Amino acid sequence: MTASPAVRREPDRLELTFRGLVLGGLITLLFTAANVYLGLKVGLTFASSIPAAVISMAVLRMLRSTSIYENNIVQTVASAAGTLSSIIFVLPGLVMIGWWTGHIPFLPTFGICAIGGVLGVMYSIPLRRALVTESDLPYPEGVAAAEVLKVGVGSRAHEAEAAAEGKAGLAAVIWGAVASAGFAIVSAAKLFASEAGTYFRIGRGATGFNVSLSFALLGAGHLVGLQVGLAMLVGLVLSWAVAVPLLTNLHPAAGAAAAVATSVWSHQVRFIGAGAIGASSIWTLGKLAMPVLNGLKSSMAASRKHMSGQGADLPRTEQDIPIVVVGLICLACLVPLAVLLAVFLHGGPLGGIIVPLVASAVLYIVVAGFLVAAVCGYMAGLIGSSNSPVSGLAILAVLGAGLMLLMVAGPHIDPAARQALVAFALFVTAVLLSVATIANDNLQDLKTGQLVDATPWRQQVALLVGVIMGSLVIPPVIDLLNRAYGFAGSPGLSATSNPLPAPQATLISALAKGVITGQLDWSLIGIGVVVGIGLIVVDELLRASKKGSVPPLAVGLGIYLPSSTTAFVVVGAVIGWAYDRWADKLPNGEGVKRMGVLLASGLIVGESLWGVALAGLIVATGKSEPLALVGGAFQAVAAPLGLVAFGVVTIGLYRWIAALGRRTAS
Repeated sequence: MTASPAVRREPDRLELTFRGLVLGGLITLLFTAANVYLGLKVGLTFASSIPAAVISMAVLRMLRSTSIYENNIVQTVASAAGTLSSIIFVLPGLVMIGWWTGHIPFLPTFGICAIGGVLGVMYSIPLRRALVTESDLPYPEGVAAAEVLKVGVGSRAHEAEAAAEGKAGLAAVIWGAVASAGFAIVSAAKLFASEAGTYFRIGRGATGFNVSLSFALLGAGHLVGLQVGLAMLVGLVLSWAVAVPLLTNLHPAAGAAAAVATSVWSHQVRFIGAGAIGASSIWTLGKLAMPVLNGLKSSMAASRKHMSGQGADLPRTEQDIPIVVVGLICLACLVPLAVLLAVFLHGGPLGGIIVPLVASAVLYIVVAGFLVAAVCGYMAGLIGSSNSPVSGLAILAVLGAGLMLLMVAGPHIDPAARQALVAFALFVTAVLLSVATIANDNLQDLKTGQLVDATPWRQQVALLVGVIMGSLVIPPVIDLLNRAYGFAGSPGLSATSNPLPAPQATLISALAKGVITGQLDWSLIGIGVVVGIGLIVVDELLRASKKGSVPPLAVGLGIYLPSSTTAFVVVGAVIGWAYDRWADKLPNGEGVKRMGVLLASGLIVGESLWGVALAGLIVATGKSEPLALVGGAFQAVAAPLGLVAFGVVTIGLYRWIAALGRRTAS
């Protein structure tokens, strides 16, 4: 069958260009570094598509010609920053258990990210028609990115308006970043406190709270939205107003209230949160089983039509990388994957059973990776890739990997071999997480492409470029942060060190060790499962009565994350909701709300990039606090001073962005 005239006569257009790939790669390097730091500090990463699109439009507009399609390619490349960075949910665990010491090796880390990322791109291709083209999933972030692109690269008749919003959006990102980084710099000088809180006794027990004065957390809360923010608040209340006081009263301990409360939360309550996350994740998987299966059937039917010679009639917006090429790339990835796994085990106590361990690990990654990719893609369509509970799926993945490897290795291996098996389980889970996160992001990008009339296969090539760029920058950034701060729970940390919490990696490494050594306290996880089931029931009842929703996964995260992280995410969610409600009353409220999203993105980027720069200063000077201007005695003043300054800057930023949005809209 010959191609239709519409397909054959379509003129060339600016889309997959060298300059677009280079610009997207540079933005990827920048946002990947920011995301790695943010994830290690607070357990959250941010989607970089929208700020990348704004930066792209501002830069490419200075050239003579550009297009919405080229800008879409730039944001597609850069979106890998917010996804591959999620590797920090697992990888620091290899340092925490003492398997990697001194430094984080470049090649294994690059291999995990690159191989897993490429597989994630390939896995998402046969899912595109099912979950994007033929689906009514909302894809909130994909739609938002498309709206930004449409406004920023307008028609010739509206060039002035498009240029005005593009400049305003860039200003929002830049000034948000400057304010965020500036506050963090003053905090690093110890003139403002970076945290505030109190702990106290309740009967024989103890509890309290602690909040980080962090603009990055405030911005993250704005982006996740009120529903998720309030659900995390529920988890915070369950953790610190219910579980911690109850457990500390049941098992009284001497010492300061802060030490008693944080110890019980760290060693007991967090595992309850893990159980709640696990139960919620399994429930979500069950609900998605039939939609994903039906989508896969539809996708394979479309692929068979393409292979039968009818693919030439497909519109450009339906043209993927050919399924045969997808299959060949997947097969080609298995060879370096097997080599990567074998090299990891070579020379260790598991050397005698390398072949069965590698074979089982490859099979696990291939099969579980595709299933997790499908589920992550569906969840990204439902709630957005930023809100998709990837860390909850990582918990299930490491439990599955640990049990599978223990069955292969046998229950009677010696302690040294068990330690190696724990490390290998984390390594396998890291690859699987790379697959899942990229698939999670890719479908969101492809939805953006569908809405702006882009070519899918060009976007898929662009994402592969982003995967490689992100894989190059992640290893040195993680290594730098490890050398500067260290990770909480790692052996050899000094008493004066201030390690990065890396909350997900802490929990996942503890789960892997507990499963393989047989020392995991399943009772705490069991309690968490019961809590999770209760949350699921409440959520379903609320949905059925149309009275709202309390996402159980978000509640589980509120239990599991430290209060210093959760508190200001909740504050940011409430502020973002109030700002959006106000914007809805304006004639062009959507444009004003976009300005708020860009400000929030800037807040995250500024503080995160400063964190990476500070890590470089710490390594270069050998001092844990190289910018400190005052001593510890000043902290009594620094805490209230920091709170007041934080409030003033927050009010000033939102008043400014509201005025800027109104001027741009008018």
